Amino acid sequence: MNVLLRKARPTDAGRIGDILHGFTRDNDWMPELRSAAETIGFCGTMIDRNWVTVAELDGQVEGFLARDRAQIHSLYLSRGLRGQGIGTRLLSQAKAQSDRLELYVFQANPGAARFYLRKGFVEVARSDGSGNDENLPDIKFTWSREVSPT
Repeated sequence: MNVLLRKARPTDAGRIGDILHGFTRDNDWMPELRSAAETIGFCGTMIDRNWVTVAELDGQVEGFLARDRAQIHSLYLSRGLRGQGIGTRLLSQAKAQSDRLELYVFQANPGAARFYLRKGFVEVARSDGSGNDENLPDIKFTWSREVSPT
């Protein structure tokens, strides 16, 4: 599988929005807070802020990671390509560019929680969801690069 990781372009907003909105549609527990068009607009904003790296396969965007400094806001893949190592590649690139990362996972998404635990993240807090737009209980994870003594 030949996957290209690159900075997102404004023209990627539609495809990134489709992936993100598709996740909402695929999960009954996830409230649909935005229309497909609003989701595309939100993705365009993340791209404009220079947060987004996309994973391109055969010329088609199939996943993305949105990160503002240490905070990972989103890591989503096309439904048919989950479990193929693309998310690992996106996350590995983010780790290579930062000494510390943090993110939130909805408690209703145990597969994502297991993924981050396998990638070296540590659970540091749980909440009732009152601090997120979806009002869903979540888990905060952090990752830090180990610094060897000099």
